[in-house]
Amino acid sequence: MIKKSKMNTLTKEIQDQITPAKAKEILIEGNKRFVQNIKADRNLKEQVLATSNGQYPFAVVLSCIDSRVPAEIVFDQGIGDIFSTRVAGNIINEDVLGSMEYSCKVAGSKIIVVLGHTKCGAVTAACNNVELGNITSLLEKIKPAVQIVNPNNTKMDDLSIEKTTIQNVKISIDRIREESPILHEMEKNKEIEIVGAIYSVSTGKVEFL
Repeated sequence: MIKKSKMNTLTKEIQDQITPAKAKEILIEGNKRFVQNIKADRNLKEQVLATSNGQYPFAVVLSCIDSRVPAEIVFDQGIGDIFSTRVAGNIINEDVLGSMEYSCKVAGSKIIVVLGHTKCGAVTAACNNVELGNITSLLEKIKPAVQIVNPNNTKMDDLSIEKTTIQNVKISIDRIREESPILHEMEKNKEIEIVGAIYSVSTGKVEFL
């Protein structure tokens, strides 16, 4: 079993030992603690000092900006443990891909998690054809998921919206593989894993797809 240093902070040596499968396991165990309202014993102030000259996160999480889904908290991780990328609807664009490529190819992270969540405002807005300023172009990136779930463009109920959230996560994963040769190659070589998950805003539980 891989253990952290006394200061409970990831080092390069520890990061190198973490496999993609182990990285996923760490996140699963962290979410279990969160659901049970148990926190790992860590000193955040010490982590600030320990990471001041370098960082070695084991994971990158792409999640929504929703205030109810802070990745570090729902996975019970500390400072220096994960890269957190947040954008409404956990959509993919060039900047997000660049951030992921840095996280994995340069900084050594072992897993990419695209984390959607229930009752997502961005997905709901896309399903309801909302148009407002720059939000319109953002929602266009969610529309492919809407079209798969609702090809006839009928009024969507709550269940259909939640299905769209899952489909949107899957599409984001597909886009990562299609639009980033770097990450696709790393996954092919088993250097990283790219996975999807859904967070329940009602229970706090993360379900990996």
